[in-house]
Amino acid sequence: MKIGIYGAGVIGCYLGGRLASVGFEVTFLCRPRMFELLQQRGMTLSDYRGADQHISASALKLTTSPQDLSSLDMIFICVKSAATETVAHELKRRLDARRPILISFQNGVSNVPLLRSILTEHSILEGMVPFNVSSPQQGHFHQGTDGALVVKSFERQFELQRAFEDAGLEIQFSADMLSIQWAKVLLNLNNPINALSGLPLKQQLSIRAYRQCLAMAQTEALGLLQAADIQPAKLTILPASLIPHVLTLPNLLFKALSRKMLKIDPLARSSMQDDLSKGLTTEIDWINGEVVRLADRLGRAAPINTCLVRLIKQAEQNTSYQPMGADELKAALSHCLSIHAKE
Repeated sequence: MKIGIYGAGVIGCYLGGRLASVGFEVTFLCRPRMFELLQQRGMTLSDYRGADQHISASALKLTTSPQDLSSLDMIFICVKSAATETVAHELKRRLDARRPILISFQNGVSNVPLLRSILTEHSILEGMVPFNVSSPQQGHFHQGTDGALVVKSFERQFELQRAFEDAGLEIQFSADMLSIQWAKVLLNLNNPINALSGLPLKQQLSIRAYRQCLAMAQTEALGLLQAADIQPAKLTILPASLIPHVLTLPNLLFKALSRKMLKIDPLARSSMQDDLSKGLTTEIDWINGEVVRLADRLGRAAPINTCLVRLIKQAEQNTSYQPMGADELKAALSHCLSIHAKE
């Protein structure tokens, strides 16, 4: 099975790198800067359990041309969500003579419908990456949390399952990916909170006021999902509906109850925090923005998630942005909620 990675960022490099490390033929479609970096340094892969391996540049199949993906069996789409439409049109031009399976390993719930609207004759599957991947150094990709990949069930799934199992990554398949995707969105609602905190995930989640902010965002989203008759899947040891209650517990109780739920590398940070630190546009519109759009479709409001979207967009525009303390962020969200209640 020949696999292509469209979007050689942290997720694309980590997934493709793990497969390449055990002998699968993986073609990485890179931007010029990443192409040059990987050609010079190769790729280092590590995880929170202590694994650490290096793949030499000579063992990597790198390209900057989408044309080189045209003869593959499967393509993982790993670009940021803002680039999805551009990628879809590029693939439409390149893949007319062949129909590889396309898997979107992207955030949110909107990317696959957009891909399908453009690539109408292709098989496009939803994929979900549950764990955090960061890049502590150039060319180094680190898995900071645990979890099993999930992909939409399909006829040849045993080939993909065998590939990821050979690479040491757990993968599951589901016929109901919408519930999986929304469960991941609920967990990702912490991304802006982590980004605004400026702290590693484990440290941020040890502070009750930050957890209370996340509980507010999740509770709002859960109410909207219930109104839309969408039941989020269980991705952690606890059902999604119970997580906000656990988040608001005092620190000692939270630590005791969440020990199995939160296997996090002490240095892991959200990709949104990484984007802010690099001056890049974040994926806030495909995380908390998904909750806001769901509220709009239902004719309802989402003041907490709307506020988080606004705060992140303000931070994107502010090159001298300073992190928000837990009490400051909680006060800002409570203020947004009170204003909505008065309207």
